[in-house]
Amino acid sequence: MSNEPFRPYVPERTKLREFTLRAVLLGLVMTIILGAANAYLGLRAGMTIAATYPAAVIGMAVLRLMKGSILEENVARTVGSIGESVAAGAIFTIPAFVISKAWDDFGSPMAYAKSTALMIVGGLLGILFVTLLRRVMVEDKDLPFPESVAAAEIHKAGQKGMGAAKALFQAMGIGAAVYLAGVARVFTASRDFVIQVGEMGKSFIRLGVGAKAATVKAGGVATFSAPAISPAYLGVGYIIGPELGALNFAGGLMAWGLFVPIFMFLLGPEFFAAHQAGATPDPATGQIPPLDWETQVVLVWKFIVRPIAVGGMLVGAAFTLYKMRKNLKSGMARAISDLRKSTATRDVGPNAEEAVAAESKRQGKGKKRDKGVELEGTPDQVGRHDRDLNMKVVFGGLALVALLMVAVYFWFTGQIVAAIVATIVMAITGFFFAAVSGNLVGMIGSSNNPISGLTLSTLIIAALLMVIIGVSGMSGVAAVLGVAAVVCVSSAVAGEMLQDLKVGHLLGGTPSKMQVGDILGVIVSGAVMFFPLLLLYKANLSGGGAGFGDKQLPAPQAGLMAALSQGIVGGEMAWPLVVVGIVMGFAMVLVKVKSPMLMSVGMYLPLETTFAIFVGGIIRWGFDVVAKRRGLNEAQKVRSGNAGVLVASGLIAGEALMGLVVAGYVTVINALDGAEWITKDRAAQLLPSGKFPSIPWEKIGAELASVPHWVALVMLVMLGLLMIYKPLLSAGAADEPPPPQAIT
Repeated sequence: MSNEPFRPYVPERTKLREFTLRAVLLGLVMTIILGAANAYLGLRAGMTIAATYPAAVIGMAVLRLMKGSILEENVARTVGSIGESVAAGAIFTIPAFVISKAWDDFGSPMAYAKSTALMIVGGLLGILFVTLLRRVMVEDKDLPFPESVAAAEIHKAGQKGMGAAKALFQAMGIGAAVYLAGVARVFTASRDFVIQVGEMGKSFIRLGVGAKAATVKAGGVATFSAPAISPAYLGVGYIIGPELGALNFAGGLMAWGLFVPIFMFLLGPEFFAAHQAGATPDPATGQIPPLDWETQVVLVWKFIVRPIAVGGMLVGAAFTLYKMRKNLKSGMARAISDLRKSTATRDVGPNAEEAVAAESKRQGKGKKRDKGVELEGTPDQVGRHDRDLNMKVVFGGLALVALLMVAVYFWFTGQIVAAIVATIVMAITGFFFAAVSGNLVGMIGSSNNPISGLTLSTLIIAALLMVIIGVSGMSGVAAVLGVAAVVCVSSAVAGEMLQDLKVGHLLGGTPSKMQVGDILGVIVSGAVMFFPLLLLYKANLSGGGAGFGDKQLPAPQAGLMAALSQGIVGGEMAWPLVVVGIVMGFAMVLVKVKSPMLMSVGMYLPLETTFAIFVGGIIRWGFDVVAKRRGLNEAQKVRSGNAGVLVASGLIAGEALMGLVVAGYVTVINALDGAEWITKDRAAQLLPSGKFPSIPWEKIGAELASVPHWVALVMLVMLGLLMIYKPLLSAGAADEPPPPQAIT
């Protein structure tokens, strides 16, 4: 490890524009857009992508046109990426209120107020907690901050050209266009195949070896999906790679290739008999309409297979935390140590030197002042690179947030004791998990931060405490989910903020200005993030969906949170199925599955989603093979790899933003239906037809309904070639120096 003193890219004495109106406004626009895109992706695929790199590239591109400084770019990226963390916390928990029936009407002003309060309070907590720990954690040489280093180098490299921004925007346009073409049915973006599982009336299972052994009627129908032609899913698979993509797809195969066919084979005769007994004959023919087998398949997957997946996710989350136990232990220990150090660094006054000396002595340094412990002083006394928010503001803000949380939880439950208990749990777990999240980001990057596992631990603790103090029913479920939501947003924001603060540390930014920018970003994104969720929810309902928790918007983490809170507090859980899933999860651990959590999430998602993610991983493998055959050196591999991540991120963002536009269209047009000022004929022309999120593209022509399925295959091949060969154009010459790698 080098003993040379650290030198930021922009020296402290260099005066550059930094916290400007244009940088903040650009950051706020990006935080809304990137946050909304991640909300879309998280609800549909159960994953989010780090917004640091797209925010850095977009910020550079826009501010370069205005001749902005690199410190302005740093502020814009900091503000622009925080919305992704708010969105991650939101989509992991907010839909759980709807899935668990704790909230009756998600479109009401009350739901908006509660959602916004949880997101903003959680985000502010994360920022205030990180401010206490910022200096020691950012300057800790044991924390490499891989994604922060990469983002800083993106800013530095951006001073020489705008190739990365061009590639990102092109990919966004392609992603949006391909998704819109699929919605317009220019090609078939999704296709299911019906598979006979046995033969109704003939298939049976003999429970013995003799002819007189008892038999059980069997036979039914299952379905199997082709991979969705989705730029977003392919991009996710490209980023996570073939190994993790295969794990996710393996979960989908277990659900749709094993569990669903088995249950349909065994339960098919019962479904058929129930349909025959309860169906109403057609008045015209007098015959009973045929059984909708595809609907039965979805019901089996949703209410039998998914509870098994919940058990697997429980074990997966626990195993993830167990594998990281050393990092978690050191993170918690560091949180306590950092808080002590932070207190010493900010103990300004006549006894400041003694306080710092005492802290150094306690650490056994044998010196008057530990290198990591410096006096804060007043803003004029402290250098720009070390200037944090005033500690009076921080501690005052924490106290105010705690009081607000008591009020919010009382609003949720109507019980003051439950509100106080929930606030205490939130404060304690929120602080420790914010510190742990920050340390994990420092070690492995925010893309690998196990936020759902940390939130799950908090939810279980809160749920058990609610049971102990006698809180039950929907008020208890709401309180538990409220705690989980705040801690989830807080942990996500803490990790992302520390990552950005490290980037600012490397570039020479001012921490206090970045902290103020993040506060603005959290407030704005928290105030608007409800609307993308509402748009997707309403549009799904318009197409006959369930809102949240169905095939269109699975929201797997939120489904897990809802199931656990209902099971522990509400007493509503198919525990035998969950236990089966827990046993399955242990089996995965025993056979050394790398990520039981990811495999269980694959069971929870539609097969077309996991299949497409797997195909994206295969495309990434194809890129690696081509790069190897071309004999690229390490520097060229890193450059082309970074370009590939930007292309994949652009495809994801493009589809996500166009998906929100389509959802907004569906919602607005449906709101026009029945309006007094619009005629029925005009309404018929405007209203979309088909399933979500289809649009009435009458002008395209009826011939599009008969487009052959091979057109979708051609589209898939074109996207694959784009994701393989477009990044290779950025490999550069063999003698060019290597940039830092963006994804580790």
